[in-house]
Amino acid sequence: MMLRTLGQSDLKITPLGIGAWAIGGGQWKFAWGAQDDAESVAAIHTGLNRGMNWIDTAAVYGLGHSEEVVGRAIRNLRIRPYIFTKGSLVWDDSGTISHNLQAASIRREVEGSLKRLGIDTIDLYQIHWPAWQGQPESASPGSIEEAVGALARLRDEGKIRHIGVSNFNTQQMQRAMKVAPITSLQPPYSLLATEVESTILPFAAWHQIGVIVYSPMASGLLSGAMTRARIARLPDDDWRKRSANFQEPLLSRNLRLVERLRTIGERRNATPGEVAIAWTLRNRAVTGAIVGVRSAGQVIGISDAADVNLTAREVEEIEWELIPQSSLSSVA
Repeated sequence: MMLRTLGQSDLKITPLGIGAWAIGGGQWKFAWGAQDDAESVAAIHTGLNRGMNWIDTAAVYGLGHSEEVVGRAIRNLRIRPYIFTKGSLVWDDSGTISHNLQAASIRREVEGSLKRLGIDTIDLYQIHWPAWQGQPESASPGSIEEAVGALARLRDEGKIRHIGVSNFNTQQMQRAMKVAPITSLQPPYSLLATEVESTILPFAAWHQIGVIVYSPMASGLLSGAMTRARIARLPDDDWRKRSANFQEPLLSRNLRLVERLRTIGERRNATPGEVAIAWTLRNRAVTGAIVGVRSAGQVIGISDAADVNLTAREVEEIEWELIPQSSLSSVA
């Protein structure tokens, strides 16, 4: 795969990176159901063998378990991929998750991540959330400024190499940038989540902040493998059962969109998931896309997405499916 420079850093990353949210396993608030660790390691190795050179995880994924699995997968590799992880979400002994931006908490998180990952330095450490679950920033201890300041000190100590942010708006990025250089932003971006296009992506491009988008396949919904029957069988601890995109009235529209992606993919010998990912990569502000995988087979189904260069006509075909049916009736 070709390499792209992430922001103003020295990180040269592939357009696709391995996402490790789902491999955190089941039985926590934002789980994807049970997951076999051996399959997770195989998925990571397959992604690396197919040219991907970075892995994105977070301490909270599986309450530390995802980082442990990533650490197991990269142990003894001759060439280690870049490791990106995130903090600000902490949990207690009961598994209850809370949000903390205090310097001492951020330091504990970084040191905990280093231990679970089994590495000496984290290539990119990101503040996972500026606030938590729709609450104001004041509801959490600490502040963006305090957290970024703590990360700057940890960078100077050599425990992290670069500072990133996730789920930040433009004002929050501006505040962070006043404390220390920000290498990257990680926002949600897919055909079903386009809110960042209007101001956030242009802001990042203008300030030369790299962008690695998450959920480009809308949490698997646009992969081409999701059906009504499969959705109905999702386990109770899969957070997607509670997602509006996986329920009516949006589900019917979303499955029609998948069939459009499938049609375009058949012309290009690509899967629906690869077409969905390619749609995000076409945006010039986007440096790379995080593709969550749980098995080697899933990696194979998306690994050529960066080679799918959509035409303007194909983009129009895809986006036509997102126009509300009521609007089409009024136009007719």
